[in-house]
Amino acid sequence: MRDVLYLEQIEQAEALLKPQRIEVLRQLAEPKSCTEVAAALDQTPQRVYYHVKRLVEAGLVTRVDERRVRGISEGVYQAGARSYWLSPALVGRLGLRRAQDELSLGYLLDLVERVQADIAGLDRTRPELPSLGVSGEIRVRPDQRQRFFDELRTTLQDLFSRYGGAEGDAFRLAVACYPKEEETDE
Repeated sequence: MRDVLYLEQIEQAEALLKPQRIEVLRQLAEPKSCTEVAAALDQTPQRVYYHVKRLVEAGLVTRVDERRVRGISEGVYQAGARSYWLSPALVGRLGLRRAQDELSLGYLLDLVERVQADIAGLDRTRPELPSLGVSGEIRVRPDQRQRFFDELRTTLQDLFSRYGGAEGDAFRLAVACYPKEEETDE
């Protein structure tokens, strides 16, 4: 089972985005038959099989085994991934694209889409997949915001200059800085 399955086909998204099928997928995190899933969801095996069949056709579920139960062959199925990411390309770009600079929200959205697609395309079968994720929260007063952005840009440009040679393993470095919504007590 993969960690993430990146969905780029509308048929896959359509098969996935039905509440009953999502429940079936959750049940199929571990290999199960339609009869076992039906019992867990209090549904008929035929109804579950209908949804499993659609999920198999979309490439979201795989038949992993078969067993004989009372003289009948029963398939055992498993979800293809633990998480499913929908490609933003499924909806496409709506409206006209405005020129965007690196301080715009549109630029950040484009960057996140690119990172999402890059991560989804990584070969997870490699024995070692060197990567680093860092997240944190900082607070910058409005009068220091531009100075902070300039310092961050200078630091990153220094890293790009020092490690931007033609030799060695290639890595993509993406840094996102965006306002954090204040949490409210409700």
